[in-house]
Amino acid sequence: MDVTWWCIIPLLLSLGLKLGNIKSTMQASSFGVRAQIPTVKKDSMAESTVPKWAQKTVSLPPLKRGCHLVTSKIVKEIEPDLSGFKCGLAHLFLQHTSASLTINENYDSDVRDDTETFLNRIVPEGSSAPWKHTLEGPDDMPAHIKSSMLGCALTIPITNGKLNMGTWQGIWLCEHRDHPTSRRVVVTLNGI
Repeated sequence: MDVTWWCIIPLLLSLGLKLGNIKSTMQASSFGVRAQIPTVKKDSMAESTVPKWAQKTVSLPPLKRGCHLVTSKIVKEIEPDLSGFKCGLAHLFLQHTSASLTINENYDSDVRDDTETFLNRIVPEGSSAPWKHTLEGPDDMPAHIKSSMLGCALTIPITNGKLNMGTWQGIWLCEHRDHPTSRRVVVTLNGI
């Protein structure tokens, strides 16, 4: 495949490559000088800057209603892939509509309890609640609203093979239904 040098050189330079580490073949054409996509010598810096991807679905066990710290479970599941990244992003996506993911305090469990209390106060439940969607029980529509409020996705930086979170930060799964349900989180890693 031919690519014009004026297009590829800025890309290579942005990746920090030295032109001395690039082998290529060039030919003249009516459109100017064209070249095959360069190959990089094995000893160059480029090997460490080649973007990579990994993805895994983490199954979380059924948890009672409330906010639960799940950082260690997720990290344990993705560690083999995570350790191969120097710099990048971890994207976590919860495949459910009645639970949520968030990042918050990882030390004092009272913070998780207080968050659950707050969510229950601002989103009414029971027969006096104004919800039309009640087919799956009185806790279902409030669970959908809470899930929308907190969200079902997180993006966390990766630095030197670790999730780069603050000292007191942890990943929470917030279960908004009364009956414990196992949950799936798709974790996608990308970076170098």
